[in-house]
Amino acid sequence: MYIHRIYTRIPVMTASSALSLRISAKDRMLIDRAAEATHKTRTEFLLDSARAAAADALLDRNLFVLGSAEFKKFEKALKAAPRSTDVIRKLKRRPSPWKK
Repeated sequence: MYIHRIYTRIPVMTASSALSLRISAKDRMLIDRAAEATHKTRTEFLLDSARAAAADALLDRNLFVLGSAEFKKFEKALKAAPRSTDVIRKLKRRPSPWKK
């Protein structure tokens, strides 16, 4: 089966440019409270939050380029029942946490 996924990894670099935001006083106070609660500066908090949101936005956007025959194999694999392994069998025997 051939699956091609486009994935770009962005290298970590030192800060070299500024980003300006216009936000309401209410939003700024909320951000400042959250930054303080997480023991981060406003910049650290905003960058961490923006990185997480950007990663979430991109995670589900994978490109699969398949020919007709490969696509049929891919569909068949998706529809097939998962293989049973020792780990899965052990997990199925374990009582559900909410039934303990």
